[in-house]
Amino acid sequence: MSKKAKSSKKMQEVDFRSIDEFLAFLPEEELVIVERLRNLVFYCLPDAREKLSFNVPYYYHHRNFCFIWPASVTWGKKKTYEGVRFGFAYGNQIADKTGYLEKGGRKQIYWKDFTSIKEIDVEILQAYIYEAIYIDEAHFRKKKKR
Repeated sequence: MSKKAKSSKKMQEVDFRSIDEFLAFLPEEELVIVERLRNLVFYCLPDAREKLSFNVPYYYHHRNFCFIWPASVTWGKKKTYEGVRFGFAYGNQIADKTGYLEKGGRKQIYWKDFTSIKEIDVEILQAYIYEAIYIDEAHFRKKKKR
């Protein structure tokens, strides 16, 4: 992992060059959760593109539809939550009738935090991922020119 020179404007203290570097940085308790969530995304959309953004993995089809943000990759100087955050870029468009997702006063990005792998309800999370993929496909697919 490379660390860039600290500046007063820098919001993160890490700068990963690859997913492997990101994974090697994680503490074991976060790594097992991250790996489970990554596998779930690729199960739902095998051709999803995984790309680091803000030093965490974001997943793309036509646009970014979800991300995985472990608490150890901070935004700012200190940890603000525990575990691993699984977020949806367009969470506001997902039908969340049961209130499964946390909103935290955000208008668009919604998420669910996991502090152990046992908390991941695969069926529920798969349904949300599939809906996020559907939203991505319906709203962001480039129309072919005739």
